[in-house]
Amino acid sequence: MLTKLKILRIKKGMSQADLARILGTTQVTVSAWETGRSTPRPPMMQKIADYFGVSKDDLFFTAFNYLK
Repeated sequence: MLTKLKILRIKKGMSQADLARILGTTQVTVSAWETGRSTPRPPMMQKIADYFGVSKDDLFFTAFNYLK
């Protein structure tokens, strides 16, 4: 299953290492986010959302949309 983060990254033609450099983290960390093994902390969530021009709610919290 592709995560929204992975989809956005691929649409920009970026590798995990490219995104990691931009965000100031490691490729291993980006991989962990994309596979659901880890979740970025709120400040990093905002940084990722800002970079891709999306809301952090849309990027990270869509699993709960069924409640709306």
